[in-house]
Amino acid sequence: MIALVRVDNRLVHGQVLVTWVPALGAQAILVADEEAAASPLARAALTLALPPGLRASIEPLPRVDWARLAAAPDRVMVVVRDVADLERIAAAGLAPASAALNLGNVHYARGRRQVTPSVFLSGEELAILERLDAAGFRVEARAVPSDAALGLDEIRRRFAAAPDGR
Repeated sequence: MIALVRVDNRLVHGQVLVTWVPALGAQAILVADEEAAASPLARAALTLALPPGLRASIEPLPRVDWARLAAAPDRVMVVVRDVADLERIAAAGLAPASAALNLGNVHYARGRRQVTPSVFLSGEELAILERLDAAGFRVEARAVPSDAALGLDEIRRRFAAAPDGR
């Protein structure tokens, strides 16, 4: 089963391994990312610090069988790089009831507005989240499991109140 789908442009790192994996009881982690899957160096770096017993796979997003993954007996944490990837995996078969969509780390870029200390969104990314919410997905923003989850209404409010990221 899919325990969580997280957007984190850093992919696999300490925050994921030390806080999210244990909190979710995840037995495996899947990085769904074309760039990482195509790079032997990135694949090696992403799996270097894995704790014993945690299985990992790094697959191009289009090759993931989302229905099979959602029905698997093991708890899997999925990590994608960008907000746009969430819409791509929904179109590829991820069902709304499969898992929460977590915004963990989306770096600042020109045109993005800060909604949490570690999440900056563009207007198009907010629109993607709104479409996913309308389709039945639960969208949240939080860096670690002990943080209060911000729902889409609060994300919208913070986006509207934030200065334009020029």
